[in-house]
Parts: sequence; C-alpha cells; structure tokens
Amino acid sequence: MADNIARVFADAIAPDPTRPLLTWYDDATGERTELSGATLANWVAKTANLLTDEVGAAPGDAAGVLLPPHWQTAAVLLGCWSAKLTVAGTPGPVEALFVAADRVDESAGWPAGERYALALDPFALPMRQVPAGCTDFVTAVRGHGDHFTPDPAAGDGDAALLARAAARATELGLTQGDRLLVDVSAHPDPVDWLLTPLTAGASVVACAHPDPTRLASRAETEKTTHTLA
Repeated sequence: MADNIARVFADAIAPDPTRPLLTWYDDATGERTELSGATLANWVAKTANLLTDEVGAAPGDAAGVLLPPHWQTAAVLLGCWSAKLTVAGTPGPVEALFVAADRVDESAGWPAGERYALALDPFALPMRQVPAGCTDFVTAVRGHGDHFTPDPAAGDGDAALLARAAARATELGLTQGDRLLVDVSAHPDPVDWLLTPLTAGASVVACAHPDPTRLASRAETEKTTHTLA
C-alpha cells in the first residue's frame, strides 16, 4: 500500500500532466476552475518551496490549515505533505498557518511562525486588504520556484491518510482514469475529495454548494464516472 502522499500525487499526474485533474465548481458564486495535473503541481511546488525556503519548516513540523474545500486548499495541503509537514487537526503551535480571510478570528488559538491568509479568489488575485498579522498567500507563493523535489521518505501520517483514501476508493469502485464528482459541502474531508481520487489515479470534479438540479447535467458534461454526494 502507498505510504507517501507526494509520490502518489506524482504518479497520478505522470500518465498525462495536461489532462484535467481537479475541476472546481461553486454554485453559490458561479465559479468554475479547471486545473491540469501540471498546473496543480506548479502550485504545489511553489507552496512547498514557500514552506521550506520562507518559513524554514523542516520534515515533521506542523502546519495549520483553516480552509474549506477549494482548489487552492488542494495546493496548500499537497504542498504541506510534499514538504513532509504534518497538517494539525486541532489548535496548537504550528510553523505555518493557512487561514481563509473570513476565518481569521478562529486562528487566535494557533500560535504560528508565519500566517498566510487566502481570499480563495476564483482567479487567484491578490487580496486588496490583508488581515492584520497575516501575509497574502497568493502574493507570497508566486515568488517561489515552480519545481520541488520531495524527500523520498513518507511524511508523518501519510500512511494512515492514504489507507483511508484507498479504502474509500475501493468502496466507490474507483480505478485508473475514472472521474469522480464530489459534493464537498457534504464531504469536506480532503481524504474524500482529494486523496481518494489521487490514490486511484482518477480525476475529480469538486462541487461546493451544489445545485441539485445541475448535478445530472454536470456529470454528463464533465464525463464523470462516479459520484460521491
């Protein structure tokens, strides 16, 4: 069984880095963003480089991620796992904290070396007003390198997360080349909407606040093969 998230991600995009890997919808805002494996890998590399070069984080350090499901959240999580950081599940000291702009008040219980705020703009535009004590993630990450070579060792917790993802993929019957439609409002755990399709070598169409009347046509348009709603 795979025990290295960075390796699983690399293997998932290797067959065709140009194919859509993560397609993001938010029916509350009308947003649709499609990322190829190569594009997501670029964001992941920049995030991992930010963590190692700017934050100075080392394998085994902790990061906090106070973000809802989103394509930028995928980049942050995979960047943390590529840098071999542990994504903390409860408030506590962390080397870096990534927080949605509308959740900054929740971050008081997270002592952090560096704090990065995300507006989760559909086009990844810089923030006009950055919350006090935070750095704009989009502005900061763009200055970092497009390539990152992860340590070949598995990160702390990788095996447990991937085991859960593999079990979910088996439950759904996902295999290489499949395309999973996920209601992330009902399934916000990144194991479901991010790691499960990656583990299976599948791509994902992630939908926030989905309009039930659109799901059938979306499944047809996006050529999805499986649904988690």
